[in-house]
Amino acid sequence: MRIFRHFTELPAAIRGGVLALGNFDGVHLGHQNILNTTVKTARRLGVAAGAMTFEPHPRTVFNPDKPPFRLTPFRVKARLIESLGLDFLLMQHFDLAFAAHTAEQFTDDILGEALGAVQIVVGYDFAFGHGRKGNGAMLQTRGVQKGFSVQIIDPLRAEDGSLYSSSRVREMLAQGNPRQAAQLLGRDWEIEGRVELGDQRGRQLGFPTANLHMADFLLPAFGVYAVRAGIDKGEATQWLPGVANFGQRPTFGKEDRVLEVHLFDFDGDLYGRHLRVALADFLRGEQKFDGPAALKVQIEQDCVAARRALAF
Repeated sequence: MRIFRHFTELPAAIRGGVLALGNFDGVHLGHQNILNTTVKTARRLGVAAGAMTFEPHPRTVFNPDKPPFRLTPFRVKARLIESLGLDFLLMQHFDLAFAAHTAEQFTDDILGEALGAVQIVVGYDFAFGHGRKGNGAMLQTRGVQKGFSVQIIDPLRAEDGSLYSSSRVREMLAQGNPRQAAQLLGRDWEIEGRVELGDQRGRQLGFPTANLHMADFLLPAFGVYAVRAGIDKGEATQWLPGVANFGQRPTFGKEDRVLEVHLFDFDGDLYGRHLRVALADFLRGEQKFDGPAALKVQIEQDCVAARRALAF
């Protein structure tokens, strides 16, 4: 999959394709339905299949002081979209200047002229343009004038009748329900980043950890999780079971928020390595213990609980 950073960069061979529009934060099952439809339509028409999304997320531009909320930063989103078989991804840079485009300018100048799309695919709730005044119906009307068709995908519902949405995934993670979040995503939710050097207290307790800071990610509920961690091995990823604590480590009087991952039956150096951590199950909330000895006893119990959870 080829990645482009601006709508003016697309070469002639890619222009004239089928294009999905959206932020696709989380790439949940509802998003996947839109993207899969895009690929199927493009294959039928014999043209390129692409997606156009926006970086940074518009909410970050309009509300820069709000806490992190993203489910899938750039690297994660690109990997997930590529796995669905798209030919290209347009990660359009989003700033206040781009946000000033009216809905008409976006459809006519960008979708019609610059990208030359033959068909646009959007979700039922897609909104765009200055003041979010554009929607799917407006796209269809302008598309007739500019020579592209528009397919609006109906909402996809979970077994309980609720809609698949990024907001609902965030709610599940904030409540400590990664299993329910996984049902909406179609996979376990992942955190990833470079392993940083910590204070090595885990090693002193007999449970060495790989530490990740989460500046770009939504913050899930503080507590202990059963996890699967993926270590980059070139183009492949080696997945290992483990247990992780996310929080502020109150036993040691810390305040920064860190994900500490202990991998079972692993004895290697991960400092500086890229690590993917999938939250499989929530085991308990974060606690403050009387000291290292009490904490060590609890970690031993957490390891047993995590192995049991990962066996299912």
